[in-house]
Amino acid sequence: MRKAIISLVVAATALVPAALLADGMPPQARKPGQAASTPPSGSVATATGPVTMADLAPDAPSEYTVVKGDTLWGIAGKFLKDPWKWPQIWQMNQDQIKDPHWIYPGDVIRLDRSGQYPSLSMGGAGGASGGSAAQAAANVVRVEPRIRVETLATAVPSIPSSAIGPFLSQPLVVEAGGLDNAPSIVATEEGRVVLSAGDLAYVDRLGSSAPLNWQVFRAGVPMRDPESGEVLGYEAKYVGDARVRRFGNPSTLEITKARQEINRGDLLTPARETAYPTFIPRAPSKLVRGVIMGVDGGVTEFGQFAIVTLNRGARDGLEVGHVLASYRRGAIAGAPGIRGDSTFIDMRGWVSNLGLGRVFGDMDVKPNPVVPEPPRPATPADPTVGVAHTGGAVRLPDERNGLIFVFRVFEKMSYGMVMRANRPIHVGDVIQTP
Repeated sequence: MRKAIISLVVAATALVPAALLADGMPPQARKPGQAASTPPSGSVATATGPVTMADLAPDAPSEYTVVKGDTLWGIAGKFLKDPWKWPQIWQMNQDQIKDPHWIYPGDVIRLDRSGQYPSLSMGGAGGASGGSAAQAAANVVRVEPRIRVETLATAVPSIPSSAIGPFLSQPLVVEAGGLDNAPSIVATEEGRVVLSAGDLAYVDRLGSSAPLNWQVFRAGVPMRDPESGEVLGYEAKYVGDARVRRFGNPSTLEITKARQEINRGDLLTPARETAYPTFIPRAPSKLVRGVIMGVDGGVTEFGQFAIVTLNRGARDGLEVGHVLASYRRGAIAGAPGIRGDSTFIDMRGWVSNLGLGRVFGDMDVKPNPVVPEPPRPATPADPTVGVAHTGGAVRLPDERNGLIFVFRVFEKMSYGMVMRANRPIHVGDVIQTP
């Protein structure tokens, strides 16, 4: 009988949520036995400095209950002015921030302002941990051997998943020669010039052990680094989906989806399952600097939730979850005909061209000369700090205009989503570690 009682106590202890036993801190966010107020050795907070009261959002709540549809970026913005400082306020180390599957709808996140530095903790839905012995006994669940059906909880994603889905399931960028050995459409049903959904295509180089579902691509233009001219990859233009109906030589595929017309010569790659990133938003641990190469849709000016391509990738230290700040390049002021504090219009040329010399007589408008400034000591080559002088012209500093969350990384380039835009962002704007 005594052994049975001990077994029941051990079983009841195992049912207590790990988050409650860990002083309210997410299990993955702290080493066992470590106090929540002490940053772990080698943590992000130690490397970049802890979050202070000044880093908190003006209306940061004392507690927040996670709801369906939330994102890590949105939750971070409720507590912090700068969402990429999320790992520091959680006091997480580099290994823990890469797998944040511990925030689910119904979880309660609490902000503790009592210590020297603010910190976050998390408990289960509906209340704080701890309590009297009677309350603990009332919370014991007696398990009986029967079938239980429960829905699988889905952790909140890092950023809105609907906008980035196509950019995760499709390659879009391939290395040089990456599609050389890919199966290709060699013939079409009834010799059709273009194919659409429901049509049949005949494909070579498709073995009987190949997958059933495929994506159809068309080789695109090379993507060059606007700064160095290096070819970073080749665009793989997604045009549709196909499914194998019969393996052979050639194999028969049915077009199941056509985003554009599909032609002979188009290439195939195995279909990928969409996996939404749930990495913690954070700043890179080192300085990363590049430019925005392009934007989905082909426009030159864009704002929040636009998908952009960046000329930096894994070889430059970028990872999924990194946050970069974007800057509008500073203009050149004080050029000939322009003063640093106002704009001067030289009227002589257009007065003469319009034949208005008789009206204005011998009016001769001369621009105010630009007085060169005395030479200054050399400053660090950081365009975001200070100004650069070229003769009489003055280069204005770059101005920050947004934040970009990196959600897919290739070897030489990356895709990012604009998460914040306080003024229009343009192709060619600078991106760098915030």
